[in-house]
Amino acid sequence: MFTAIAPSSPIASAVLVFCFLLVLAFEFSNGFHDTANAVATVIYTHSLKPVPAVLLSGMMNFLGVVLGGVAVAFTLVELLPPDVLTPPNGNPAIAMLLALFLAALIWNVATWWLGIPCSSSHAIIGSLLGVAIVNSITASRGLGQGVDWSQVWAVLRALFISPLLGFFLAGLLFRILNAVIADRTLFEPTAESRPPPGWVRGLLILTCSGVSFAHGSNDGQKSIGLIMLTIIGIMPAAFSLNPEVSAGRLPGIVQAADQAAPLMQSFGDDEKGLAVTDAKQVSQRLRGIRAMTDVPDAERPGLRDAVYHVNAELKTVSESKAASASEKATAKRLHDTLHGAVEYAPIWVRMLSAVCLGLGTMIGYKRIVTTIGERIGKKHLTPAQGASAELVGGVLIGTAGFSGLPVSTTHIISSGVAGTMAGSGAGVQKRVIWQIVIAWVATLPATMVLSGGLFWLFAGG
Repeated sequence: MFTAIAPSSPIASAVLVFCFLLVLAFEFSNGFHDTANAVATVIYTHSLKPVPAVLLSGMMNFLGVVLGGVAVAFTLVELLPPDVLTPPNGNPAIAMLLALFLAALIWNVATWWLGIPCSSSHAIIGSLLGVAIVNSITASRGLGQGVDWSQVWAVLRALFISPLLGFFLAGLLFRILNAVIADRTLFEPTAESRPPPGWVRGLLILTCSGVSFAHGSNDGQKSIGLIMLTIIGIMPAAFSLNPEVSAGRLPGIVQAADQAAPLMQSFGDDEKGLAVTDAKQVSQRLRGIRAMTDVPDAERPGLRDAVYHVNAELKTVSESKAASASEKATAKRLHDTLHGAVEYAPIWVRMLSAVCLGLGTMIGYKRIVTTIGERIGKKHLTPAQGASAELVGGVLIGTAGFSGLPVSTTHIISSGVAGTMAGSGAGVQKRVIWQIVIAWVATLPATMVLSGGLFWLFAGG
């Protein structure tokens, strides 16, 4: 469908602008799901009114996005093949981006409409995998070469283990609080006319702030890398390379490119010839310059393309059975050094991500808040349960954010609430839990099929 569109044509630019709007819409829908979990406890326990709660969450999300770095953002986007990680001014990248954003957005909105807490992380990762797999098939490459499965398994392990930890740790923390705190108002549902005591409200506001900050440092990053892909396609000269690379770091990047070539030649896959040529291009172009801004505008997209091809091969080397442990470690170090040339996000991109999250939360929070507060357990959520779930969630999400692994705020918080319900003896509503579990299991394959089918359609079958 998009193969007839000439790269850099007005139509291609218009489609990329539409992709940019889709990313913002996805981040907006992320607020429906994920940030709503952060404000559920303070709203449902009447510790804060909805508007102040959402404003507080939005501010803490913003701080989390700004201070949390971009490790999660680029952990996700590197699941894609290098063809789409380069400036998307060609037909395959346009089709990939459209399929990716549409699939994730459709699933997010559909599950929100049903009031089912569903992971935006699962949706975006499933969509990434769908386009990567179909791209490998259409390019006649093996799935082991077209998809970075080691990265995929690392991400999936984090997504699978974190809700289980949320369930057991939140349940354990609730039992401890129940044993050591004498004030029983903490363990009773609150009414609007009878908000919890001041110290309990303070605790819940603190845990809401912590989860919101952690959410910004993890989930808030997930769209940042995708936003970067689209604005690089719209304005490749301005955004292809990291302008924040200091003059002192440039020699290290040149040296990394020089050292990468022999490693890739020895342990690379069927793309190693191109990657070796690209490594030489990176070395020659960056040698002797004072700053990234010295690279001519016309050469920046191609140089970014070269860096991503080299890094894709270095990841292959780091997983090669033929390479020694020291050679694998060297490949990873060179990958991280080279990645600094392209891994960045301007402050306005981070701010835009945080604003979209906050607006989505403000408009669409009620469905998910009701599910978290009323429908998971057989009894309504109590302040102690909300605080336990959010305290554990904040630690798990924050730790993952700074380690570069994406996790699901939705599933950590909802499983934490379920854990406290089980720990209190109140029990859980099996029908709702099954809905959440089914959505958890179905999201990845459903978004993979949806994004892969859309990509196949957009790329002309």
